[in-house]
Amino acid sequence: MCAALIGGMDRLRRDYMDEAKRHGVKLKCFTGKERSIGGTVGNVDFVVLFTNKVSHKARKDILKALKGKDVPVYMHHSCGVSTLRKCLGEANA
Repeated sequence: MCAALIGGMDRLRRDYMDEAKRHGVKLKCFTGKERSIGGTVGNVDFVVLFTNKVSHKARKDILKALKGKDVPVYMHHSCGVSTLRKCLGEANA
């Protein structure tokens, strides 16, 4: 299973990756500061979007890129590892 994480804190990147690995998920991390995130996400099973760490433009770009692909998007304001853990649990259920 493959997922994309948009946003989050740079200092927690390793923790995000480790948590995803524990759940059997390959995680692609994006800070939300890239020019065009929508084109770089690629094929993923679901997306976790931390809304407090990305711009409105980046959020719109992601949602536009995923439109019509039937990919679930989990949007949360907080960006902690526990929030990611909750999203991974929901996606695996």
